[in-house]
Amino acid sequence: MKKFFLPVLLAASLLAAAPASAQKKANSTQTATSAAYSLQPQLSTLGWEGKKVTGAHNGTMQFQSGNIAVRGSQVVGGKFVVDMNSLKVEDLKDADSNGKLVGHLRSEDFFSIDKNATSTFTITSITPLRGDAKGNNSTVTGDLTIKGITQRISFPAKTGVKGGVASATGVATIDRTKFDIKYGSKSFFESIGDKAIMDEFTLSFNVIAKK
Repeated sequence: MKKFFLPVLLAASLLAAAPASAQKKANSTQTATSAAYSLQPQLSTLGWEGKKVTGAHNGTMQFQSGNIAVRGSQVVGGKFVVDMNSLKVEDLKDADSNGKLVGHLRSEDFFSIDKNATSTFTITSITPLRGDAKGNNSTVTGDLTIKGITQRISFPAKTGVKGGVASATGVATIDRTKFDIKYGSKSFFESIGDKAIMDEFTLSFNVIAKK
């Protein structure tokens, strides 16, 4: 009887161990460590545009630092820091008008830059996007912090990794009122008329990172 049960017990133990081993291997593959590529501020660009009833203004800012997380040939995460003191207005060529607008954008009415020298964006997830007419292949979701206030946002982007370079390009639409930037907003000041400034502004970015 012992000769009969020993082989059976051995076979049972091997069968029980096999699925656990396979599961461990699968988990190991899924949790493969991502590599951090360093943001190249001198190669990356960040533009902004804000609209109002009577027109629009646009300009640039600079990335201070950051990284893109890469797993295999895909961008899977990242964190970026923007130097708010680098904010510039590009559409106003008159020095006096340009200076006044920059000063207003730096003030408490808008970005309160003296108190909030940086803004950050941390990616929480990237999901595949197909059929986008503009060539975007990903939906990027993450936490944007402006004026010390953090909000979750999502936007389409084109992401990729090639030859030791990771990149992300796209346009994000931001509702400024969610970051306590309410100046000139018709949502809060109904009688403002043609002096109203739109709640949403856009950030166009081209981010380059290297190993």
